[in-house]
Amino acid sequence: QCLLSGSWRSETGSRMVVSVLGKDGSFSGSYRPGPAAGSSEILTSPLEGSQQDAALVPQPIFSFTVHWQLRAQTSMFLGQCYVGTKGEETLHTLWLLREAVESPAEDWKATR
Repeated sequence: QCLLSGSWRSETGSRMVVSVLGKDGSFSGSYRPGPAAGSSEILTSPLEGSQQDAALVPQPIFSFTVHWQLRAQTSMFLGQCYVGTKGEETLHTLWLLREAVESPAEDWKATR
């Protein structure tokens, strides 16, 4: 069974800590980007999300949102938690980053 509570580290050195996992699958915690983010001014930021009921789906789908501190940006992560043959848990995610822009004409460059 895969549960998101605890500390996770990505291949790029980012770190996610899920400190509260509710019975309804909701969770909160913090996220800190790794060195690959390329900016020393990015701070640890709060995250909130939800996970499918792990009792119904042993390798649940989850999503979470990070509201970046000191930046007009929000990231959304969507993924699934997998359990390997030796019991190791791995998260696979897809992410989108949205930043604020000044006008609709700049909207094309606001989402990565």
